[in-house]
Amino acid sequence: VVCDLDLDFLYSPPKVVRKASSVEYVPTPLTLPEPKDLAEELLMVLSDPNIRSKEGVIRTYDHEVRGCTAVKPLQGDLGGPNDAAVIKPLRDSWMGLVISCGINPFYPDPYWMAAASIEEAIRNNASVGGRRVALLDNFVWGNPERDDRMGSLVRAAEACYDFSKALDAPFISGKDSLYNESPLGPVRPTLLITGIGIIPDVRKAITVELKEEGDPVYVLGVTRNELAGSIYLRNKGLGGGECPKVDAKISKDTIRSVIEAIDSGLVAACHDVSEGGIGVAAAEMVMAAKLGLSLDLRKVPSDVNRSDVLLFSESTSRFLVEAKRDRASEFEEILHGVPCGKVGVVGGKTFRIVGLDGAIWEVGISDLRRAWRGGDGP
Repeated sequence: VVCDLDLDFLYSPPKVVRKASSVEYVPTPLTLPEPKDLAEELLMVLSDPNIRSKEGVIRTYDHEVRGCTAVKPLQGDLGGPNDAAVIKPLRDSWMGLVISCGINPFYPDPYWMAAASIEEAIRNNASVGGRRVALLDNFVWGNPERDDRMGSLVRAAEACYDFSKALDAPFISGKDSLYNESPLGPVRPTLLITGIGIIPDVRKAITVELKEEGDPVYVLGVTRNELAGSIYLRNKGLGGGECPKVDAKISKDTIRSVIEAIDSGLVAACHDVSEGGIGVAAAEMVMAAKLGLSLDLRKVPSDVNRSDVLLFSESTSRFLVEAKRDRASEFEEILHGVPCGKVGVVGGKTFRIVGLDGAIWEVGISDLRRAWRGGDGP
């Protein structure tokens, strides 16, 4: 006999009891002068390390997966970022798996940080045509024996429970990495959410790059004055503002409409709006295609009264969609009341932004590309 151990004893150990304390994030008013040049602000945001091209890292690894990758991480002649990857695992079926992620550790409220990461992972999946998403979590946190670290961990875990149920996306696996501290203090509480969805036919997957001159471009979802933790504010060294929040019903309705439009063959290109806001999402669609875009901020569904906030707010549950111009009316009908604005038209050789006051800024595709690549390349 190697061991004779009572199973009740083995599987009923004493429970660890931890103390937790958390301080709810209270928004503070922002003192943010309105910039004169939105083109300059956009280039600054695109050059931020959290937005900038990750091509050097991506190409270090095999993303072909035995030749089964139908949609790759980088898209188009200039390698713009897709929202998700799609693989075709079975030789005798066109059904595919969609793999996406959501992360933003800079949002100051751990509950809404976790909620936004979950919602973004599902939205990224839907952008290419994925549905029936299951989730995996990856917590990177400080020492849970400290009350404040444990408190923020509990808040994030509560959001995982709440929004997994509300968005019909079960957690099927995950991992955690705790006790990440040094004499300088703990790591920033970080939650990476991975989404795994299904696409019925990989040949119908949607990619990020603009496709056809003359096609209309729509913003789906409402843009709010939610700048807390945003790239835009961090580049200015500012804190405060409202933290992006998630309305589960609005998110589900918007995602459902996008998938229905994709299945109906109405969508030419699609991109989620997240880090960097509408400005970054639109610029990435332009760069991937080498096609220009005229974007009118006056048409964005919002109650915001500043052009820079409209361009860089990181409100959740939003998409930029290029609809096929001969079926645009069908696309609008299929949205079933989802807030939507026809904000632009594909065409030209620049990214053209029209502000709320009618002011116009233009940025060349090569300038966008150079900022996004950290100063390298055309």
